[in-house]
Order: sequence, then C-alpha cells, then structure tokens
Amino acid sequence: MAPGFFVLLAAQFVSALADNALLVVAMAALIEQHQQAFWIPLLKLMFTLSYVVLGPWVGAWADHWPKHRVMMVANGIKCLACFSMLVGLNPVAAFGLAGLGAAIYAPAKYGLITEMEPAHRLVKANGWIEVSTVCAALFGVVLGGFLVGKLWLGSALCQWLGSGLPAAWGSLAVSLMALLLFYGCAAFMNCFIPDSGVRYPPSPWGVRAVWGRFVQDQAALWRDPLGSISLTVTTLFWGVGACLQLLVLAWAQQALHLSLEHAAYLQAATAVGVVAGAALAARFVRLEQAPNVLAVGILLGMLMPLMVGIESWQAAVVLTALLGMVGGFFVVPMNALLQHRGVTLLSAGRSISVQNTNENASILTMMGAYSALLYAQVPVDQLAWGLGLLVAIGMALVQWRYWLMRSAGRFQLG
Repeated sequence: MAPGFFVLLAAQFVSALADNALLVVAMAALIEQHQQAFWIPLLKLMFTLSYVVLGPWVGAWADHWPKHRVMMVANGIKCLACFSMLVGLNPVAAFGLAGLGAAIYAPAKYGLITEMEPAHRLVKANGWIEVSTVCAALFGVVLGGFLVGKLWLGSALCQWLGSGLPAAWGSLAVSLMALLLFYGCAAFMNCFIPDSGVRYPPSPWGVRAVWGRFVQDQAALWRDPLGSISLTVTTLFWGVGACLQLLVLAWAQQALHLSLEHAAYLQAATAVGVVAGAALAARFVRLEQAPNVLAVGILLGMLMPLMVGIESWQAAVVLTALLGMVGGFFVVPMNALLQHRGVTLLSAGRSISVQNTNENASILTMMGAYSALLYAQVPVDQLAWGLGLLVAIGMALVQWRYWLMRSAGRFQLG
C-alpha cells in the first residue's frame, strides 16, 4: 500500500470509533432525560442531515485544500459537538453537529484513498478501509456501551474523575471527556498523513455554480451503467444498515432481555464477521469482478428475518457474525467499483460527495420511516421482516437490471 495509507486508516478508525460511541452515549442521555423511544432514531437522522444538505459543497472543499488538513478541521468540529453535549446542549442537536464534522471528513478520507492508490489496488484498499470503518462503527457501539454501563460509571476511577467536574454536567460527563480524548487523538494523527500531491483546477464557489456542477456530477454517475449499479447498491445498503444497527439493539433488549450495555457488546460479533467478509472480498474479488457479488446482497436480505426465531444470545452471536461476513463481502467490491467509476468520470472529492449525498439521503429516509414505525408501535419482529424483504427484493431487481445491461453490452470498466 502507499506510504501513509495505514496512518490514514488508523486516524479514520479512531475518529469513527468516537462517532459511534458518542451515538450510544447520546442514546443514554435521552433515556436519562426520559425521552420517548422515537427520539433515538432522530439522532442518526440529525447526524446524516449535513451529508445531504452540504453534499454539493463538501466534495469541492475536499478538492480545494490538502485532504489531511480538511480531516483535521472535521475532527475539530466533532470535538466541539462532544463538548457541547457535555455542557448541556440537547443530545440530538449536539450529535447533529458531530454529523457536520463527519460530512466534511468523508469526502477527504475516501478521496485521499483514490489519490493514493492505483485502480488495481482499490478493492484491497477498500477492504482495509471498510473493515476499519465498519469495525469502528461496531466497536464504537461496544465502547459506548461500556461508557454508559455500570461497570464504568460505578468504578472508583470514574467517580474520582467526575468529582472535579461540575455536577450540572451530569452522570455521563466523564464518558464524554473520554470521547474528547479520542477525537483529539484522531486530529493529531492527521498531522502524519502525507499530502498526495494531487491538485484540481480552481472552481467557482457561488451557490448556482456549485449546485449546477453537483447536479451534473449526479447525472454523470447515475447515467454510467456500472456507476448506477454500484451507486444503487451502496445507497440501499447504507440506508438499511443504519436501521439495522438500531434494530439489533432494540431486538437484543426486547427478545433476549439484554441491557443496552450488553446489547451493544453483541454487535462486536458483527465486526468479526465484517472483517472476515471484507478480507475474503479483498483476497478473491478483483475490481472487474465486482458485479458478480450482487447475488450475495439477496442472501443478506434473506438472513435478516432469521433473528425473529432466535431466543439465546449464543445463537444471536452466530447470526450477527454471519450478517457481518455477508455484508462485508458484498459491500467492499461495490464500494471500490463506485469509487473507480467516480474518479474516472469526475474527481475524487466530487465523486465521493455524490456517493455520500445519495447514501445519506437513503439513511435519512430510512431512519425517518423507522422512527415513524416505532412511534406507531410496530413490533421489532415485523421491522426485521420488512428490512429483510426490502434488501432481498431490491437486490433481485438490481441483479435483473445488471443482466439486462450486460446482455446489451453496455459495460466498460475503464
């Protein structure tokens, strides 16, 4: 891999780890405030709002300045979000501010990968980055579970650290201070990521010019046969994945009678599965073979409803690990293919901003629907069946479209 790639990998892991731990801490803060259940999905909704609203601009920002500096600024915004929650800002609003930092961070991170690595190493690079990202998401939930659990909050160390903090900051103050250290560490690591040396021509910053260019970029990727296939897949995958993360937590608490802390630990099994699946994809799937994994997406959808019949945490560990492995094997080649088509047709930052906008618009839509279904008191079992059928049917339609387009000879990877 290119010099500095693993520093980038480590920096984004620490930053994403803190993001997902902050989600659990924010959930605990809402529960502590006796908010209703439908408030919890609003955390993810607010987090992703900046990805959609600022989609036309964040890609241009990532291309305008050295990307490691953009990542450092983004981590600074996340620090501000964590501190805001610490001093009493509403958890939903504070987590939305963290989403602003994440929206700025993502195009710089993924754009830097395409600048550092040649096309033939993109699947391997994405194997590393997706393992890191998804593991950060899942282990971040585990870390968050620890930070809101009795083992930590009741420990002598936590009590001693909290004794010097204002009482108005609440019982989670020490946990939030710990996350501030994680964000600061990630920002420090950004200093050691080398500049790729890639520069793009300056472009106008007016609202009309930026929006017009963004619309053209969207059209370019959606009209490209391989670009549209991969963009459809990743858009569906991340929208459903955001709901599935919260659904697993709710299912573990209701069906398996686990606490929020132990339900968060359960997701570590998914991380192990993702590592295995992404490693298999990086080892056996070349970039030109990426569309061949579309059928795996149908399998992923068929596995989701199996959680309905599980009654033991041991079986739950096996299922969540299997879901992670299938998901990792499926999404890594699709993401690499989308990045390759994006940088071929557009530029690194602009293509990633298109990808992020679509994926996070899907997350907003899915989380809004999920929150509404919770408000309507739809049972967790029915939600699991609904998500599974959505993925299976959606991927079957994408597979059918791919076969039609391949038979018409419309695919060209270069």
